[in-house]
Amino acid sequence: MFTSSSAVRTLRTLSSLRPLFTSSSSSKLLRRRYPKLLFPPPPSSSSYRFVSSPAQSGGGGVSGVDGPEYAGVNRQVDALEAVELALDSVVKVFTVSSSPNYFLPWQNKPQRETMGSGFVLPGRRILTNAHVVADHTFVLVRKHGSPTKYRAEVQAVGHECDLALLTVENEEFWEGMHFLELGNIPFLQEAVAVVGYPQGGDNISVTKGVVSRVEPTQYVHGATQLMAIQIDAAINPGNSGGPAIMGDKVAGVAFQNLSGAENIGYIIPVPVINHFLDGVEKTGKYVGFCSMGVSCQPTENKQLREHFHMHPEMTGVLVSKINPLSVVHKVLKKDDIILAFDGVPIANDGTVPFRNRERITFDHLVSMKKPNEMAIVRVFRDGSELELSIRLRPLQPLVPIHQFDKLPSYFIFAGLVFVPLTQPYLHEYGEDWYNTSPRRLCERALRELPTKAGQQLVILSQVLMDDINAGYERLSESQVKKVNGVEVENLKHLRRLVEDCREEGLRFDLEDERVIVLNYNRAKVATSRILQRHRIPSVMSSDLIDDQVSGTEAEEVACSIS
Repeated sequence: MFTSSSAVRTLRTLSSLRPLFTSSSSSKLLRRRYPKLLFPPPPSSSSYRFVSSPAQSGGGGVSGVDGPEYAGVNRQVDALEAVELALDSVVKVFTVSSSPNYFLPWQNKPQRETMGSGFVLPGRRILTNAHVVADHTFVLVRKHGSPTKYRAEVQAVGHECDLALLTVENEEFWEGMHFLELGNIPFLQEAVAVVGYPQGGDNISVTKGVVSRVEPTQYVHGATQLMAIQIDAAINPGNSGGPAIMGDKVAGVAFQNLSGAENIGYIIPVPVINHFLDGVEKTGKYVGFCSMGVSCQPTENKQLREHFHMHPEMTGVLVSKINPLSVVHKVLKKDDIILAFDGVPIANDGTVPFRNRERITFDHLVSMKKPNEMAIVRVFRDGSELELSIRLRPLQPLVPIHQFDKLPSYFIFAGLVFVPLTQPYLHEYGEDWYNTSPRRLCERALRELPTKAGQQLVILSQVLMDDINAGYERLSESQVKKVNGVEVENLKHLRRLVEDCREEGLRFDLEDERVIVLNYNRAKVATSRILQRHRIPSVMSSDLIDDQVSGTEAEEVACSIS
């Protein structure tokens, strides 16, 4: 919720995060698969990473202040008790996945095998990390001490919070399984035991450590900032999705660590887990995390506070930018001072009280609200205090941060390949994509806000060479602004503008006032031969075919190489 400079600092932090699953591919391929997301290269050799490994042979919501969910009793975890709990609760997850090729969006990259961990919850569900099953094509699970692998289906995935639910239909799998219960957020220095299947062996592993920090942290897989628990237990690739056990209950889910540092790992806390589970139980699918859609600036400078006539006892943050699609766009105004959220006062640095002498950013209070839930925001505007009611819901960025578990969109006409700008597209430029991808596209991906619902930034990603488009090949990697004078709203709109053209010439206006002009009828004929030459099965991705198109017509569109 803070300014763009803060966002860039956040990007640098996220570049350090790594997931903890193991993969049969080399570590270089893993880095390419999770290529720093939104962030430029880290300033030092330290980096966060996921915790799933390469295939080898052989409690309740948080209110922001002290509450009953934090009234836990300090107790040391007995590693032997954790082992006993885990033997009939923790499973090994085997995933075969195939991610899309965003430069060639009509085909996938070679499949790869990864392994992680998971554990069973009441209701015959298996909880694991989203990055363990991202872009999955086939998932198996195996119980401890069993040689049998059972087919699992992915019920729901929350990529922002890096959590996924699996189900197994085979009754034999559930025989003798012990369901784990979720506990509370542990206090600092409370002991936890992390259980899973890290690399280095095939059997279950238990490592022990203590809680060293609880605060909002960057989740590398979803490029989102949510609450996380830092522990000093050894969390290694393959631990992803395994439980962190405190006493006889789960305190969190292992999901990433800090590479280059000694035993610094992170677990997803129970409030985030419960938010994910509650949404799935009520709607049958992942519902996301709410956002106010505002950028805020701290008011720590005395002159800044005096300029906005804040009283000496007032504290809060300054609203500097509001997302036009946010529900607060017509409620809050630029230069409002947000004093409190749901009755919790906000300090000048944007933090709120949390437990005993701890503080967290007030974004956490927003993210824990359920979609369409009301919140009361107290603001200071033009010398007066106001209490405003807002209904919160998740917000989608103009340029999607991730596109897991879905095929890329594309449209080809006369060898011009049009795609919506996404961050996974930029990741195709390599591990150092922040510096090697086109600078203007990168800046738009990081900073631009949408102005209307359904908006996309459509780009000409490449030109498949042919006589019809000779001379236009240098115009690739540019944003398409207009088609025959009509502003492009999204890729489906561009496709309609092209197909509905009734003029002899078809004109594309690109950024920097550059223009592409084609003879429409000759370009239609050329499209078919270009698709045949490059063995591309369809002129467009399936999501661009209108819902009202009949099955026969859809098949003709999808196979339009004629």
